[in-house]
Amino acid sequence: MQPTRVVDHRSSRAWADNAVRLIEADARRSADTHLLRIELPEWSRWVDDDGTPTGVDLYLKDESTHPTGSLKHRLARSLFLYAICNGWVTQDTTVIEASSGSTAVSEAYFAKLIGVPFIAVMTSSTSPSKTALIEREGGRCHFVDKPGEVYAEALRLEAELGGHFIDQFTMAERATDWRGNNNIAESIFAQLADEDHPIPTWIVVGAGTGGTSATLGRYLRYRRHPTWLAVVDPENSVFLPAYETADGTITSDIGSRIEGIGRPRVEPSFVSQVIDRMIGVPDEASIATARCISNRLGRRVGGSTGTNLWGALGIVAEMVADRHAGSVVSLLCDSGDRYGNTYFDDTWLAAQGFDLAGATVVLDEFFESGIWTVD
Repeated sequence: MQPTRVVDHRSSRAWADNAVRLIEADARRSADTHLLRIELPEWSRWVDDDGTPTGVDLYLKDESTHPTGSLKHRLARSLFLYAICNGWVTQDTTVIEASSGSTAVSEAYFAKLIGVPFIAVMTSSTSPSKTALIEREGGRCHFVDKPGEVYAEALRLEAELGGHFIDQFTMAERATDWRGNNNIAESIFAQLADEDHPIPTWIVVGAGTGGTSATLGRYLRYRRHPTWLAVVDPENSVFLPAYETADGTITSDIGSRIEGIGRPRVEPSFVSQVIDRMIGVPDEASIATARCISNRLGRRVGGSTGTNLWGALGIVAEMVADRHAGSVVSLLCDSGDRYGNTYFDDTWLAAQGFDLAGATVVLDEFFESGIWTVD
């Protein structure tokens, strides 16, 4: 009889237990993000036939207050927990991502928190300000020449280093517990509990990985909430045409100019079946709305927040016109301070050929009368 063979990996559990503890402790310290009520003019209020005052309320979930300053902090936390609990990340694992944006910043933060190396693969044209944010959190930036090379290079580094490609665009919808566990959907509904309209009529979000819209859409169905989910999409992104045609193979050679949302391919985490409406938003409208809302809030918001609000304001106007009382919720994704040299710089806008006049007229008329003059 052959001797019994035992291969024991129990020693790795102690590190994993501590890594999960550190991440959960960070979540408790961070508490939750604020739900801001955006003041709308008097035209948003009316009296029902029975004499009850009512109207439409607009809210912004302020994700910029996370420790790394953006909505992607939630995603990075979920990705790390998922990878650790699956045994893919251990104490000696180098974590690799194909990103130069907010996700990489947040992932670098969590890698430093649990004591593992982090590499962000990005194009050599990435601005120094972006790489500085990643390096400030302890990450290392690895450059390639073309945007299409980042995925293959991340996989090559994974094999070469024995690391783990954490792959936000594939894992985003899998890593988040969409049934609850204080995900963004559960948080929104908890914070609305004592408002005039605690069950929102619409939730409006953008899509980068698609993970946020997948989480929200699944949660709405799981809890059987009568809430519609709208996803806004910037120019040059293929999510909207893919949704319209049911063709997930559509690609584009041009990238989105609104950072954080829009993709040149349909990412695996984009679950179109849970979306009730998609809205295409011109880039000039995204930037004009970001500037408009920044002025109203007294602080800057990013371009993707502008995209969200352009879609949300149109829905508010639709509800007011129909005398459909209720609430609309969208996301403040990150601070506009990151975009002082781009979206808030008139010289940069002119160099890019952006003219915000048309979109600004639409916004001014909306806040004056509640009318949305967009076809």
